Amino acid sequence: MTTNILPMLPIILPFLAGVIMLFLGKRPMPHRMISAVTSLIMVGVAAFNVYYVYVNGTMVTFIGNWSAPFGISVVYDMVAALLVLTTSIVTFFVVVYSFQSIGYERERYYYYPMVLFMITGIIGAFTTGDIFNMFVFFEVFLLASYVLITLGSRKIQLQEGFKYLVVNIVSSNFFLVGLAYLYSVTGSLNMADIHIKLSNYDGNLAIMTIVAVVFLFVFATKAGLFPLYFWMPGSYNAPPMPVIALFGALLTKVGVYAIARTYSLFFTNDVGYTHQVLLLLSLLTIIVGSIGALAYTNMKQIIIYNIMIAVGVIMVGFSMMDYAGTVGSMYYLIHDMIIKAALFLLIGFIIYRTGKNDAADLGGLIRQHPVVGWTFFIATLSLAGVPPFPGFFGKLYIVESAFDNGHAIAAILVLLSSLVVLYSVIRIFIKVFWGEPAQPIELKNIKSDKLLFSAVGLVIISAVFGLSADFLFPIFEMAAESFFDPSSYSNYLMGVE
Repeated sequence: MTTNILPMLPIILPFLAGVIMLFLGKRPMPHRMISAVTSLIMVGVAAFNVYYVYVNGTMVTFIGNWSAPFGISVVYDMVAALLVLTTSIVTFFVVVYSFQSIGYERERYYYYPMVLFMITGIIGAFTTGDIFNMFVFFEVFLLASYVLITLGSRKIQLQEGFKYLVVNIVSSNFFLVGLAYLYSVTGSLNMADIHIKLSNYDGNLAIMTIVAVVFLFVFATKAGLFPLYFWMPGSYNAPPMPVIALFGALLTKVGVYAIARTYSLFFTNDVGYTHQVLLLLSLLTIIVGSIGALAYTNMKQIIIYNIMIAVGVIMVGFSMMDYAGTVGSMYYLIHDMIIKAALFLLIGFIIYRTGKNDAADLGGLIRQHPVVGWTFFIATLSLAGVPPFPGFFGKLYIVESAFDNGHAIAAILVLLSSLVVLYSVIRIFIKVFWGEPAQPIELKNIKSDKLLFSAVGLVIISAVFGLSADFLFPIFEMAAESFFDPSSYSNYLMGVE
C-alpha cells in the first residue's frame, strides 16, 4: 500500500507556499507572485481531480501507509472534488483582487501566507476521512482567520475579532465533547467506519440524538444557522473586502458541509427528530436572513444577510436527505460560493471607488462604469436563481424535494426567499447605478484592472456554470450520492468498488 499524492496536493501546495513566504520576510511582491501562482496551480490540480474522480471513482489515501480505520485517511469523493475546485477558483481571484485592495501594510504583515494557511485548513476539512482530523483542520483555518480578521488593528476589527474568537473557542470545545461522546459509542474516529458501526447500532438512541444536537450546535455556529448567527453580521463586516469575500464564500460553507456529512453518515437512526430540527432551524435562518437583507441599505450587510438565506436554503435540501434534495443542495452550494465572492468583490470595487458603504448615498455610477453595473445586474440575477443561472437549478431540486416529502411550507419559503434576495440586491443596483446621489460624489482615482478582472471573472464563471448545468448534471448526481446513499462513501473501507 502506497500513499497517493494526488488527493494530498490541494492540502500540501498552499501549506508549503505559506511556509516559504514566511521565510521570505516582509516583501509583498514575492508574496503576491507565490500566492497567485500557487492558487492557479491548485485550480489546475483540482480540475484534474474532478475528472479523475468522475472517471475512476473516489480517491482514498492513507497517511503513513496505516490503513483505515486505524490510520488517517484522505477521502476524495466527488463532493470533496467539487468543493476543492470551487475553493481554489475563489482563492485565485481573491488573491489577485488583493493586489490592489488589501493595502501595503497588511501585505507586509503576512496577509498572503495567512490566506493560504486558511485555505489549507478549509480544503483539509473537505477531504479528511477522519472526524478528529476534521476538528484539527477546523482549528487550522480558524487560527489563520483570527489573524485575517484583526490584521490592520482597526478598532472595529479588534472588537469583532474578539467576539469571533470567543464564539469559535466555545464551539471548538463542544466539538471535542461531541467527539468524545461519539468515540465512546463507536470506538472509532474514521467517518466511514463510524457509519458502518452505527448502521447496525442497537444501543440507546438517546445518546446518538444528544451527540447529533452537540454536533449541530458546533457546525451551525460555523455556518451561521439560526439562532447561532449572532456573531456573523458584525464579524464579517469588520475586515477588508477580500477577507470578507473569503469568509462569506468559504468559511460558512465548511459548516454546511460538516452538517451534511455527519448527518448523512452518523445520525440516521432518529431522522424524525434530528433532521426535522435541522429543517426548522434552516427555515428560521431563511426568515431572519430575509428580514436582515430587507432592513439594511449598507451594501456589505445586505450581502452578509444573504449568506444566511443561502445557508438556510442549502440546509433545507440536506435536511430532506433524498436524491432531489441533495442534488439541489450541491448545485446551490457550489453556485453560492462563486456568486457570493463575486458580489463582495463588486461591492468592494464600488466602495473603493466612492468611499461609501451605504447604497442610499450613491447614484448614477452606470455612466462611469457601465461594465461594472451590468455585471452587477447579472450577478444579482444569478444570486436570486433566475434561469438560466445555476441558482435556479439548485432551488428547483430543493423545492421539488420539499414538496415530495410533504413540506409544502418549506418549499414556499424557499421560493419566497428568491424574491427577497432579488429585491434586496436589485435595490443596490438601482440605488448605486441609476438615479442621482443626494450629494455629489467625488470618485477616487484607483488602480482597478485587477479588481475588475477578479469580480467580472467570477461572474462569468457563474454564468458559464449555469449554462452548463445540464452537461454537469452527472457530476453533481455523483456528488449527491455520497449523502443520499452514504454507503457509497464508506465502501472504500469494506473493499467494495
